Amino acid sequence: MNDDFFTTMRRATSSTRALNLAEATRLIQDALSGHSASGARSSPYPDITPPPPTRRSKPFPINPGAEVIEEETKRADETTHRVGGAAPSQRLRKPLEEVVRILREGRLAARAFDSMPGRSFSGTVKHGPSPTVPDGARFTARSFTCAAGSRTYKLYAPASAPDQPRGLVVMLHGCKQHPDDFASGTGMNAAAEKQGLIVAYPGQTGAHNASCCWNWFRPADQMRGAGEPSIIAGITMELMSQFRLDRSRVFVAGLSAGGAMAAVMGETYPDLYSAVGIHSGLAYGSANDVMSAFSVMRGDAGFQPSTTRYANGEYPVRTIVFQGAADRTVHPSNGERIVTAASPPRADTLTRAKTGGSAGGRAYERTVITHAEEPPILEYWLVEGAGHAWSGGHEAGSYTDPQGPDATSEMVRFFLGKPSQ
Repeated sequence: MNDDFFTTMRRATSSTRALNLAEATRLIQDALSGHSASGARSSPYPDITPPPPTRRSKPFPINPGAEVIEEETKRADETTHRVGGAAPSQRLRKPLEEVVRILREGRLAARAFDSMPGRSFSGTVKHGPSPTVPDGARFTARSFTCAAGSRTYKLYAPASAPDQPRGLVVMLHGCKQHPDDFASGTGMNAAAEKQGLIVAYPGQTGAHNASCCWNWFRPADQMRGAGEPSIIAGITMELMSQFRLDRSRVFVAGLSAGGAMAAVMGETYPDLYSAVGIHSGLAYGSANDVMSAFSVMRGDAGFQPSTTRYANGEYPVRTIVFQGAADRTVHPSNGERIVTAASPPRADTLTRAKTGGSAGGRAYERTVITHAEEPPILEYWLVEGAGHAWSGGHEAGSYTDPQGPDATSEMVRFFLGKPSQ
């Protein structure tokens, strides 16, 4: 090893610490190929990292399906313990060569949806037509502002109950999506129309996340009364007040990054939501920075959030989970972690049943946990052959799989406490 090699590696280490991983990759490749620290050689990979940050939060765009986009560089350590995460010294760390491998594989994940029936991905947020709205229904744009910030959202008001809806579903989209796209792909408006529900679709922005992902992994966005959870909760409370709804009829659901944020909402605002739907998401508190989020998405062990509030027999919010067994973006083991986190601790009073079946051309395994004669506390649908996409969705939206059980209908049924057909 010569001095140039060590100089190059020192520069690569500095770039990694600054979260400029594309530059670190280029420097490592230079060093391994014999180029000096000052040698000019272009990287075969496009630079996916923006210039150094000029403010506290640093955008960090990666592949379209990955939800780890921003890191809070100053507040993370001081808020970690408040959300039950590990101390900074206990965080999951990756060697530099592992970071390079993750980057390479992350780029391949951008093509993961090319094999989905009728679905390709262009690398930009999809802006298709708005979903069809039946006569008498409304699909309107709104905005909400609080101390934590502002977000726009779309609100579907059904023709079947225009003035006094029978409930509210808050839908959180995934990365590279927006409210209209998510509404079209999931078909939630049509399901809500049948049940007289209103549906709110909060929209993440590129200004707050380079790929329009909800920042589920940041400690500052995993707390009650702060960050994105307080904005989503504010939208929820505003609609509960306007339409005179109580908690028993209010639900939150999401896909991917939105599913992970739905888990955050169920944990931090259990007084607002009576049930949570998580599709291809991650458990609350499973990551607290960019690299730990990479790790848990790949299937590595995540952090274990505090569950002390369940010590006195209090149950987690009722939860339904959908997970594709062939998901290459969020490892299927994350579905099991969500089930573990959402399972009540008093197992002696619970009944667990596991059944198999098929729907929409895909087989599935369904686990149901119940207590006495009450509606199920938890349902877990593991769909064979399904990837990182909304099961039983519509091709009009992105990240949908028209095959498999209809996740939208099953979630609404679960939310309303109705038995499976």
